[in-house]
Amino acid sequence: MPRKRKLLAQLSALQSNSSVPLFDALENLNAAPDGASSPKSSKYFATEKKKSSQLEADFFNQPCISLAKSFLGQILVRKLPDGRELWGRIVETEAYLGGEDEASHSKGGKQTQRNAAMFMKPGTLYVYQIYGIYFCVNVSSQGEGAAVLLRSLEPLQGLDAMRELRSASRKGPSKLLKDWQLCNGPSKLCQAFGIDKTFDQRDLTQDAAIWMVPGHDLPGEQDVIATKRIGIGNRGEWAQKPLRFYLRGNRFVSVVDRKTEREMAATGHFSCS
Repeated sequence: MPRKRKLLAQLSALQSNSSVPLFDALENLNAAPDGASSPKSSKYFATEKKKSSQLEADFFNQPCISLAKSFLGQILVRKLPDGRELWGRIVETEAYLGGEDEASHSKGGKQTQRNAAMFMKPGTLYVYQIYGIYFCVNVSSQGEGAAVLLRSLEPLQGLDAMRELRSASRKGPSKLLKDWQLCNGPSKLCQAFGIDKTFDQRDLTQDAAIWMVPGHDLPGEQDVIATKRIGIGNRGEWAQKPLRFYLRGNRFVSVVDRKTEREMAATGHFSCS
């Protein structure tokens, strides 16, 4: 599979980042079960990586919708306290445009202690809690109070650690999660990557525990589906605006919009498969 081979070539050329302070919630991951320092990885990736070429400030400094689309295919990296790295390819995002957007936490331009990160420089993480137990992670963009929600990832490396973290967040006995179930939703990816409120207001271009690196084989416009966002209630026209973006045909996407895909195919945006 050409895309997998390209990803293998990329990650073989990358190296681990520097160590980070202890993250209390992950103390149980400070050693691999067999005492080894390296976790099991996806078969598509090499365990040794040269110096990482992470995405810099210029990448994040773009309008919200543009950034939401540009994230597709890029790779989120999370370094655990024990040095293990988790890698996930971004396959689904949602754009929240700030003041005019009735579904945004910053609608009307209102800035609070909770949403302060949405008004910070592009590339700043905005992490909030839902239902009192789950977390969602966003990245600020250009535009007052604008940010992009990371909805789903395709797990690439550190899948065993992701399963440990997901399992620790679930109550009672649970079945072994399949690869596609690890990060197919905003709260699931936060669990799998050990992202909580302590990551709020962190800078993706400066932080030693979380950053992004360029993906290879990035999608073209014909590979991207634009549809309405998930879980938007009574927000008038904003509930219907096509501000969710995902990679067509990717099985790690949380919710597939078959109707929109058929309509796009009918208008010649891409051929039916």
